[in-house]
Amino acid sequence: MKKKNVLLTGASGTVGFEALKQLLDAKLYHVIVFDKKTPQSEAKLLPFKDQVTLIFGDITNPKDLEELADIDAVIHLAAIIPPLADDNPELAKRVNVSGTQHLISQLEQQSPNAFFIYSSSISVYGDRIENPYITVDDALIPSAGDVYAETKISAEQSIKSSSLDWTIFRLAAIMGNHKMSKLMFHQPLHTALEIATPRDTARAFVNAISKQHELSKQIFNLGGGETCRMRYDEFLERSFAIFGLGKLNFPERSFADKNFHCGYYADGDKLEAIVKFRQDTLDDYFAMEAEKVSAIKKTAASIFKRPIKWYLLQQSEPYQAYKDNNQQLMQHYFN
Repeated sequence: MKKKNVLLTGASGTVGFEALKQLLDAKLYHVIVFDKKTPQSEAKLLPFKDQVTLIFGDITNPKDLEELADIDAVIHLAAIIPPLADDNPELAKRVNVSGTQHLISQLEQQSPNAFFIYSSSISVYGDRIENPYITVDDALIPSAGDVYAETKISAEQSIKSSSLDWTIFRLAAIMGNHKMSKLMFHQPLHTALEIATPRDTARAFVNAISKQHELSKQIFNLGGGETCRMRYDEFLERSFAIFGLGKLNFPERSFADKNFHCGYYADGDKLEAIVKFRQDTLDDYFAMEAEKVSAIKKTAASIFKRPIKWYLLQQSEPYQAYKDNNQQLMQHYFN
């Protein structure tokens, strides 16, 4: 039987790389990988060049997509995500919106029967501090200034108005290979947080290929479920303990009070019932993180935890707004 041609974009990303490995392990598909050429993507993807059709190109340039033909299914993960999306919103719009539109146009012309499986985001729902239980029927109200969420909503609209068959997964907080950055301070400490691991998330996309009939022209919330939920402050406390950083003892006003996103997916079990992707829990996630931290690194972090946390605090835009008495930004970050 002829193998299905499956196009994977964003294969050098955290979820994308997991999806690539799972697609190859399945031995059911001919995998076409489309990714931008960078030293990082070459290092990750060139070892697979004999197992896949590897195409390096820029999704914002329609000419680079012209090789894509006779595609049966697409897992579209390529995107500019925060914090880069915040720092360079025009790039985020070009890649996340225009790039998705270019890909759709190419598929409509050369692969009209392709099944388009798209990675959207929980950020489209905006701030859910007061009402943390989320369903796909909820209004899409991105937090003020969240360009990334706006690009995901625009891309969703382009997909829904295309002539392709499609499904959209709105991803919860995908935790794995994350670096501590200024984003950690944008999220209020009392946020209801549901995560999913990269490998579970990838499994949902790979398993979706064979479930086209059940998923067709529907939107789903993708999260790890009840075993992957906790408050954000508890999540950080446990993470800091793993890394040897001690207590979560940042000054008042280090973390924002509002205008972020995340919550619990009240209807997340619907996708699980179809594609059967959940295997990991929060304990599994923290165990994976602990394996990455050597005893030497943890000891060093413990010794230097005060300067490390001082450095992290300098990345806090809410705290900087508070120190500067910047009333406009304080209204954005604080109640």
